[in-house]
Amino acid sequence: MKTLGNETDRKELLLRLGAVMPESQRRWGKMTPHQMICHLNDSFKSVIGERDVNGDKSNLLTRTAVRWIALYAPLKWPHGVRTMPENDQKQGGTPPEDFKRDLDALVSMIERVTHPHRTFEWQRHPLFAEMSERDWMRWGYLHVDHHLRQFGV
Repeated sequence: MKTLGNETDRKELLLRLGAVMPESQRRWGKMTPHQMICHLNDSFKSVIGERDVNGDKSNLLTRTAVRWIALYAPLKWPHGVRTMPENDQKQGGTPPEDFKRDLDALVSMIERVTHPHRTFEWQRHPLFAEMSERDWMRWGYLHVDHHLRQFGV
């Protein structure tokens, strides 16, 4: 099971991120590669408390069965699941500015959230609520992997 907490998995994911180009073609969805980079960075900022995401949309089902299936079942995340408006590039997400700078910011963010000495507190996930360190490392890997597969990387 791959996770950002595993150095080999993290390095593989960072290599794949480095293969994303502004002209990479998407296989599904509406984001450009640059928007995807900003979306991932916004998502990480949200889970460490540097970006506000309004509303708790969790319930007993999403906090238990859906969370377990999303994080630990041997399934790929489905296409087309809507994100929070604040992290949606068509609504409230951070606008792309400079591809290399935005990509470097995402890489730095991944290094920050995986560093053993944290300077932040994990926030509640909008659907899954409180999550363990293990859950966050798995979520981070799966979220980045999902969007890399979106662009064939």
